[in-house]
Amino acid sequence: MEVSMKLLGELESLGFPRARAVRGLHYSGNTNVEDAVIWIIDNENDPDIDQMPLVTINMDIESPQPDDITEAIKIKEQELRDKVREKNREEEKRLEREREKERIRAGKALQETKRIAEENERQRLIALRKAEKEEEKRAREKVLKKLEVDKLERKRALGLPLENRAAKPTRPIVQEEEKDSLPVKSVKKDDRLRECLRSLKLAHMDDNARVKRAFQTLLVYVGNVAKSPDEDKFRKIRLGNPKFQERVGRLKGGIEFLELCGFERSEGNELLVFPRDKVDMQLLNSAGSLLKSAMINPFFGLLEKVKED
Repeated sequence: MEVSMKLLGELESLGFPRARAVRGLHYSGNTNVEDAVIWIIDNENDPDIDQMPLVTINMDIESPQPDDITEAIKIKEQELRDKVREKNREEEKRLEREREKERIRAGKALQETKRIAEENERQRLIALRKAEKEEEKRAREKVLKKLEVDKLERKRALGLPLENRAAKPTRPIVQEEEKDSLPVKSVKKDDRLRECLRSLKLAHMDDNARVKRAFQTLLVYVGNVAKSPDEDKFRKIRLGNPKFQERVGRLKGGIEFLELCGFERSEGNELLVFPRDKVDMQLLNSAGSLLKSAMINPFFGLLEKVKED
């Protein structure tokens, strides 16, 4: 099949590529420009619209239209151009609307993500505050419990009667009364141990960290002897050791506390030695309990000071 060279030239003058113009003439019947333009517009989305078809371009075939393009044809051509432009504008508007919808959708998705993140953070902070409050409550209860234990220990050490609680059965009360019947010598030594710790704390009230470190060091010395009384290295302390002097030796009551537990000076006052045959497990356990109470109870030693004042 052939297409008219003249009609092809008119289509190209309208701005259509040759491949589209040839296809438009070929598939519209090669009769006039208007049919070819309508076919091109209707099929512009075809995948092969810009592929040149295998047709012959006949320069001798004349268009049925007259040689002279009339004013009506020019108007028609202008209308076709306007249609093409209008369709292009509409397509551009449609694409712009699609892009705007996509921007709106992306904005909403971003806002939702931000809202979820803020909500998760708010829930995390609420859970954190709740956990902190519960931890504070447990800490207060622990301090109150330790205060009560310390109070009972002081009464027991002084030989004072304990409170008679109705909630406790008769048998445990009898057992506690039996525990209160400690030897006078042990009670007096406990008081002296407590006094050493109290003096140490009062002498360094402005340095709680140093006081706590001293109590911890004393607890290590006492605990090592109690756990391994046959180990010589645990029953000897070199007085000239800089760390010992810094943590215990230079603090009021520190060396006296160790001597009350059973350590003795030897070798020209260079060592503190704990004789194996003088290890008193009951006294060491009592000293350990006092040290633990002093470290846990923030009011340790202060009640006695108030009474003295």
